[in-house]
Amino acid sequence: MIILTSKKQSLFLLTPFLVLILLFFIVPLFYMVVSSFSNSDGFTLNQYKAVLTNSYILQGFKNSITLSAISALLALVVTLFAVYAMMRFSDPVRERILVVTNLTSNFSGIPLAFAFIVLLGNSGLFTLLFEKWGIDAFSSFSLYSWSGLLLIYIYFQLPLSLMLLYPIYYGIQQQWKDAASLLGASTIQFWTKIGIPIMLPGIVGTFSVLFANAMGAYASAYALTGSNYNLVAIRIGALLSGDIFAQPELASAIAVLLGVTMITAMLLSEWSIKKTRRNL
Repeated sequence: MIILTSKKQSLFLLTPFLVLILLFFIVPLFYMVVSSFSNSDGFTLNQYKAVLTNSYILQGFKNSITLSAISALLALVVTLFAVYAMMRFSDPVRERILVVTNLTSNFSGIPLAFAFIVLLGNSGLFTLLFEKWGIDAFSSFSLYSWSGLLLIYIYFQLPLSLMLLYPIYYGIQQQWKDAASLLGASTIQFWTKIGIPIMLPGIVGTFSVLFANAMGAYASAYALTGSNYNLVAIRIGALLSGDIFAQPELASAIAVLLGVTMITAMLLSEWSIKKTRRNL
């Protein structure tokens, strides 16, 4: 009978997880990077040259970065106030809110786009109701435009943002508020001088996660607009499927640059967090 030591036993139990990571993350990532530097003739940089000189692909990067940054910022602002309001409820109520938030965080992709089409599309429920009541609320709004995409992105960012910000708010201890109140500080002074500076590293980190989450979103945007709106994720999907012929090498190069963009955003976030903590 073979008796495993504690270290060997832990490694043995981790083996299925490591194999899963290898097969579904490392191998596809390696293949994508290799494919981005190759064509039928062998090694080449033409794919990256094509990406960096193609105005349409660059516009896709610009649109994706703008949409991701704005949706992440708006979702962050909304959830900052939402979590502040949550902290005023009792623990059982907060737990129920977190359960609902956890459930809604899984509602994304094609079902989310379909739900918005049913509610706010050209023949959506709210659209028809407002028209019947004579309310001209959707005359300048189109769900299948940039504003519609922004609305959907904010929606699926909200649950994730709330779940990430909740522990940060929970770290603000009541005795800090009591001490500040005894020293004559108002609620606004406490948050501006103590609360927000302490939470700032976590807020910056949450923004970077939301930004990366939006940059990689594909299903909702494609289900809503198809190829009518130029986003990086949609361009990658179009090049992989190919209406006439597929270009997987070019799609791989775009995906690598998309990954570099997201990693750069995460590194900037990490640098900002470290700088903020040093200044505290």
